[in-house]
Amino acid sequence: MTKDLFADLEVYHDDMPQSAAMNMAIDEALLEMANIPSIRFYRWHSPSLSFGYFGRFADVVDYAAQRDLVRRWTGGGIVLHGDDLTYSVIIPARDSFFAHSSMSIYAGVHSAIRNALVASGERAEMAPNESPRVSESCFASPVRADVLVNGRKVAGAAQRRTRAGLLHQGSIQQVDLVEDFARHFAKELSENCSERRIDNELSDRAKEIAEKKYATQAWLRRR
Repeated sequence: MTKDLFADLEVYHDDMPQSAAMNMAIDEALLEMANIPSIRFYRWHSPSLSFGYFGRFADVVDYAAQRDLVRRWTGGGIVLHGDDLTYSVIIPARDSFFAHSSMSIYAGVHSAIRNALVASGERAEMAPNESPRVSESCFASPVRADVLVNGRKVAGAAQRRTRAGLLHQGSIQQVDLVEDFARHFAKELSENCSERRIDNELSDRAKEIAEKKYATQAWLRRR
């Protein structure tokens, strides 16, 4: 499972840096509205930190003075954002790939990242076996199907599956990416990519989600 996971793929290059809460909200809004699989590449307006849905606020509170904190809807550990390439893959429930296991989807997306890295000259490979997590930091300990370059984890992700579809949120960091890496990555997922933009309807829905959920102290400190 290395190429053409999707017959068609919508590609969003969200070049406007967003707050941590808004980035999470846009991903959720995309999941709500998606008709076909999509990938979104995005940036952060300031150094940020996201942590998994089941994470403890006490584990990240010391970063609050330096970083914009947000609790993800997906699982996983602590991820520092700012210099990374962050992306989300949205798979609506109507797409045939949604029926695959979460691990198969995880491995498929990461195979595309590995292939794009190899094509750009990096010695990238997939982590073969799940390693015991010894740190709350997502990038401290690779697990099965994470992407490694020279033995160092450079790509990890977390997922959320709902009746609407699957949200896969990932980060690529600690590796120098070629200028058009995002395009190569998207092409590894589908040969039929179409460019899209965040329109007003999607933006308005994301703002509503951010205000009611991701930007609230109740969500941030729920555990």
